[in-house]
Amino acid sequence: MTVKLILLKSGEDIIADVTEMIVGEGEEKKVIGYFFDKACIVKLKEGQEPTEKKSAFQVSMFPWMPLSADSHIPVPSDWVVTMVEPKEKLKQMYLEDVLGNGQNSKGSDSDESTTVD
Repeated sequence: MTVKLILLKSGEDIIADVTEMIVGEGEEKKVIGYFFDKACIVKLKEGQEPTEKKSAFQVSMFPWMPLSADSHIPVPSDWVVTMVEPKEKLKQMYLEDVLGNGQNSKGSDSDESTTVD
């Protein structure tokens, strides 16, 4: 499992379990896109209680393409601006609330939010 935070050309921030879409073999291997599994849009807004030194932010996740019957969605590589490792709190939130790897699993249909430093 490779959980990544992705910025798309459309400006959407997506968190998903990502696998590469590869064609060719050996030295001719080429990444032509990615498969996003259980992808969620990540929304960020200022929290209610900022501290003196840090601002608190509230993070919400919503299913990406919620009307699709597929949870394994192909995305061409030219639509990906960048792909990075998410902050640990965000990754834990995704693993627990969306993938159900935590004790308080709620499924991917709900609007989940947490505060991140």
